[in-house]
Amino acid sequence: MRAIPLGRTSAISITIISVLGVMSFLWPFIAPVDSFLVVNSSETPLLFAVIIPLLLLTVISQIGDGGLDAKAIALLGALAAVIAVLRPLGAGLGGIEPIWVILILAGRALGPGFGFLLGSISLLASALFTGGVGPWLPFQMLAAAWVGLGAGLLPRASGKKELLVLSTYAAAACIAFGFLMNLWFWPFSVNLPTQIAFTPGAAAGENLVAWIRFSVTTSLGFDLPRAALTVILIALIGSPILQLLRRASRKAAFDAPTVFMAPERLS
Repeated sequence: MRAIPLGRTSAISITIISVLGVMSFLWPFIAPVDSFLVVNSSETPLLFAVIIPLLLLTVISQIGDGGLDAKAIALLGALAAVIAVLRPLGAGLGGIEPIWVILILAGRALGPGFGFLLGSISLLASALFTGGVGPWLPFQMLAAAWVGLGAGLLPRASGKKELLVLSTYAAAACIAFGFLMNLWFWPFSVNLPTQIAFTPGAAAGENLVAWIRFSVTTSLGFDLPRAALTVILIALIGSPILQLLRRASRKAAFDAPTVFMAPERLS
């Protein structure tokens, strides 16, 4: 049972946001040397900050789809609060961040729509809670939203096979998150060795190799512990948490239509 089903309007909104998000991450590889993004590269992160209101529009569209009721909002808020509180605990500890296991398991148990919203809203709440608001925030929100969305779109499985699928996905997603987040600042980093530096106007393949080298030498030491911790936690507590989330979804009866009954007349 999915707490927030993906209706047509929701799917279109997420697709549009994701296309803009892909452009915001990958512009260093596709933008011509004389393009606005390259010429005004110092303002590029701020330009893509418009992703935040677009993410909020997704919430509105899902309310319009009838998929986001009071019970789903309450569950979404509770899990987002848990992630917002847990995230500072891993700050500066070599990538040790327990929040990803919650996001991935919630996306798996409650559906891609719920995972997408939980990823974006929880990172926004965490930034407001810790004062970590900056040009990097839209990128974090979107990347986390994709992680939750992807968890909800994984193929069906059960038992140990499901935990294996989730563990494999978690490892790939945690590393990919770190590599993607490098893209918001890597093109503007100065005094880097030529082998790992962004070169405006260079071939896409050349800059792609430089980005991978940069990520391996600078962030992989944080990404691997993040992935390892998430995989370990899924193996240890993934099954009971999935059962708990699915039980909560069934008891809340998210898919049940709301029926208003006329009050009984007093005899």
